Amino acid sequence: MSSANPVLSRCKLPIGLQSLAKLRGEGCYYVDKSGLAIDLIEAGSYFFLSRPRRFGKSLLVDTFQELFEANRALFTGLAAETRWDWSQRHPVVRISFGGGGLTSAARLEQRIFEILDDNERRLGVVCRHQSVGGRFAELIERAHAQHGAPVVVLIDEYDKPILDSIEDRALATVMREGLKALYGMLKDADAHLKFVFMTGVTKFSKVSLFSGLNQLVDLTLDPQYSALCGYTDQDVDTVFAPELPGLDRDEIRRWYNGYNWRGESVYNPFDVLLLFRNRQFRPYWFETGTPTFLIKLLTERQVHTPTIGQTVATESLLSTFDVDTISTEALMFQAGYLTIDSVWAIPGRMELTLKYPNQEVQASLNDSLLKSFVGDVAVPGSQISRLWRVLHAGDVAGLRELFHAFFASIPNDWYRNSPIARFEGYWASVFYSHFAALGLDIVVEDTTNHGRIDMTVLFAGAVWLFEFKVVELVPQGRALQQLKDKGYADKYQARGEPIHLIGVEFSKAERNIVRFEVETQP
Repeated sequence: MSSANPVLSRCKLPIGLQSLAKLRGEGCYYVDKSGLAIDLIEAGSYFFLSRPRRFGKSLLVDTFQELFEANRALFTGLAAETRWDWSQRHPVVRISFGGGGLTSAARLEQRIFEILDDNERRLGVVCRHQSVGGRFAELIERAHAQHGAPVVVLIDEYDKPILDSIEDRALATVMREGLKALYGMLKDADAHLKFVFMTGVTKFSKVSLFSGLNQLVDLTLDPQYSALCGYTDQDVDTVFAPELPGLDRDEIRRWYNGYNWRGESVYNPFDVLLLFRNRQFRPYWFETGTPTFLIKLLTERQVHTPTIGQTVATESLLSTFDVDTISTEALMFQAGYLTIDSVWAIPGRMELTLKYPNQEVQASLNDSLLKSFVGDVAVPGSQISRLWRVLHAGDVAGLRELFHAFFASIPNDWYRNSPIARFEGYWASVFYSHFAALGLDIVVEDTTNHGRIDMTVLFAGAVWLFEFKVVELVPQGRALQQLKDKGYADKYQARGEPIHLIGVEFSKAERNIVRFEVETQP
């Protein structure tokens, strides 16, 4: 099942399965990660990996456990079958905070002791220490003695108690300190440990959460392990070949491929599996966890949405995440709303340009932002559908009417009470997010020989070039004139398509478009 089946027999889709034994036992499709897992084990002892939610992290953790417990039958026909020493077994301590519902320090401590108790029973040891760190250390030491082999520690969703309470800074700090008491003792347990693997969504600084654990190697941006979680293009073409007939392969790539951590790009498994089950393109991953905290943060920080998909950040900034220091770029990258487009490196420094991974994320995130920008979740839906029809018909006059009516529909009270409406980039952000919510081919700050076009849209056999101005800052009549004076249309003449030059001018005082000039070049 780890390679293409010549007769295209279909297998069960492993939707929601995080157990390797169950997945293999029920005859599901399986993308073989066991070779990469062994590569990692052979490379060292302490590792950390950050990946967005629903990326197969828990299944990877389970794969490590089955390897170290020497359950050979599960790896028949897989890369590990001939590479792993099945005569060696190691006790495995497994910790996961996937359950959630932790609302106090006492509840977190209770849950930690429950997890440690479960591991004690499974490993056949009895521990007596009363503190979290002391009990964890005792568990590792006794498991080593009981089984005659050093211990493997696997920690899944290590950060979830903090992320679940991130909007309540005081509670999030309590969660962080409680987890620090657990994780911090690993630094003194080295003599009893064979392998440590920790995974979650975010990368908290070592100082705040892993004090002293300097040997923990971060794999998040390691090109060799970019595809350790997720499905590659080759995986989709081979393992899932029986599911492809009847689906547009290019659309699958456009909708769901594109997550990248400086190596091979991957798909989110949840999206791919739901697509194959439902046979419809939908934002499956996005809909399972609407990023309300992120939307709130972007709105409060008045982020200029047209440039989100061209974010530039240093490697250190992307790793700066803590309860008291939440970088917008780090949050969007670690949570999966942005991914790596390109890397510029010099000795000792790495600068990364980030982009939307795919159409699903670009369209869904901008749809959510648009609802936040207008203060009414019901407003943008029909508006976006109308925009598609207007563009498809090449109706330039209809485009102006659509946006003028849209801005006019936003209540005055919302303008007065919303800080985002006073942001000078608000108007262009709202305009852009309409197009982005459709998943269209958009270029922001489109570079030409003469300057940069604010926004270029390529759709339905036409080129749409937009220049935005705010009349309180720039005299009226300059938006279209700039498009013409700069010769911006020259870049697209060779396409042989109609080119619409559109100057859009907003007034903060009138809270609407006050000038919408168009010139179409055949």
